[in-house]
Amino acid sequence: MSEQTGEATVRTGSTASGAGHTDRYKWLALSNTSLGMFMATVDASIVIISLPAIFRGIHLDPFAPGNIGFLLWMIMGYLLVTAVLVVTLGRLGDLVGRVRIYNLGFVVFTLASVALSFDPLLGAAGALWLIGWRAVQALGGSMLMANSAAILTDAFPARQRGMALGVNQIAGLSGQFVGLVLGGLLSAWDWRAVFWINVPFGILGTVWAYRSLREVATRGRVRIDWWGNLTFAGGVGLLLVSITYGIQPYAGHTMGWTSPRVLAGLAGGVLLLIAFGLIETRAEQPMFRLALFRNRAFASGNLAALLASVARGGLQFMLIIWLQGIWLPLHGYDYADTPLWAGVFLLPLTFGFLLAGPLCGHLSDRYGVRYFTTGGLLVFAASFVGLMLLPIAFPYWAFALLLALNGLGSGMFSAPNTSAIMSSVPPADRGAASGMRSTFQNSGMSLSIGIFFSLLIAGLARRLPGALESGLTAQGVPGPLAHQVAGLPPVSTVFSAFLGANPVQTLLGPSDVLPTLTPQQGAVLTGREFFPHLISAPFHQGLVIVFAAATAMSLLAAAASLLRPSHTN
Repeated sequence: MSEQTGEATVRTGSTASGAGHTDRYKWLALSNTSLGMFMATVDASIVIISLPAIFRGIHLDPFAPGNIGFLLWMIMGYLLVTAVLVVTLGRLGDLVGRVRIYNLGFVVFTLASVALSFDPLLGAAGALWLIGWRAVQALGGSMLMANSAAILTDAFPARQRGMALGVNQIAGLSGQFVGLVLGGLLSAWDWRAVFWINVPFGILGTVWAYRSLREVATRGRVRIDWWGNLTFAGGVGLLLVSITYGIQPYAGHTMGWTSPRVLAGLAGGVLLLIAFGLIETRAEQPMFRLALFRNRAFASGNLAALLASVARGGLQFMLIIWLQGIWLPLHGYDYADTPLWAGVFLLPLTFGFLLAGPLCGHLSDRYGVRYFTTGGLLVFAASFVGLMLLPIAFPYWAFALLLALNGLGSGMFSAPNTSAIMSSVPPADRGAASGMRSTFQNSGMSLSIGIFFSLLIAGLARRLPGALESGLTAQGVPGPLAHQVAGLPPVSTVFSAFLGANPVQTLLGPSDVLPTLTPQQGAVLTGREFFPHLISAPFHQGLVIVFAAATAMSLLAAAASLLRPSHTN
């Protein structure tokens, strides 16, 4: 298939020596790209914890009929856009200049943050404003993510590449965890501060990037592969949009996987990706050279990254629901305070990652990556086994130790694996390779949320309705109402805990039944212990299934990591 004409440039020279490796420039590149990655990934998670304050601020009830979609798109929209665009933007960086696209990413990200903080609308219109500008913000974040690893690979020699990419990866992945704490702290003051925080750092990063970063390789003229870009973006986009709709209730079902729209989207996405593969094998100058997957180091590294991302992606959501819906209320925390404290209690995950990432990135430069990537994934799997064996009302020290172990394993794997992937491709393909790596990572997270959330909801749907109905009737709620409430999709119950709302008040509030009960019955139903005790057994069964699946994914990732050549550096 022929390509449509479009003028661009592609890097053909290597930066193994010369300007790309001058000491001052490479450290400037590392510090600036680490700031960019940190900003881009903080915003992937900062909204999760801030959602209760955001919905209050725009006067929108997320539990009203039809509003669950706003909630899911606020969470999933950013991940979806980054997963769809990073390969295209990485390849565009190869063509017109990685630094040029990266610098533009800072500008777009900062302007979108300003627009988000000045949302002038309320209700559904306000939510749509935020979802739309979050997509623009994700476009800027995609420009940063797609090109940062390629810029560093250009700037650093092979003997320091693992360390540099390790620091950059730590900045990126730690941003996901720091965002949880920042979201809780800032939204407690003002929900708009969640977006204000980006503006000064965005301005600093923009000015700094334009003044300090430079293109360090030669380029030649090529054509843009329009059909390849369109089919890839359309295929990945359709799949991830379908997953987002699949975890929403549909026509009386607890989830939407049987919806014709979801099934058609999944089928259409697969067909478009097949078309993408056919186009790329025939294009003279493809968007992404599929022949790179014949490189064992590149293919095994990306497969391991995808499987690890699926194992890790839904972890945050499961742990937040566990803490906010059960553990924190049982330990005396008000539901309204649980979003902030959930972020605080998840900090050991960040500490383990921060400890292992740079160290293992540096050591892998000297001793090779296989021991670190495979060993890290085995530690990662062990942490999921430990979480699976924890009682629902766990001692915190054991929980914190397992979180630190999870972060440690993830840090051991991420930096050396990224270094191995980026070092295995020619300089002219580094932008597209970095984008493909980010696509596997971001798509894995979205896929993970869909898989794990579906497993959890399926488990709850079997056991929660009966437990909820008997618990409500025991406290004086009329039988027909208790049966009606118990028949509601479990997603409403889960999201109420996720948003820091009292689940029983959320479920019974519209019926006005609470004022008709005795004060003692009302106090029991809306207290801190009724719902956690009610949901503990069904939720724990779902957690066991989720963590067993995460363990299996981690072990498969370790096996994929072993497939890489033993000499990979």
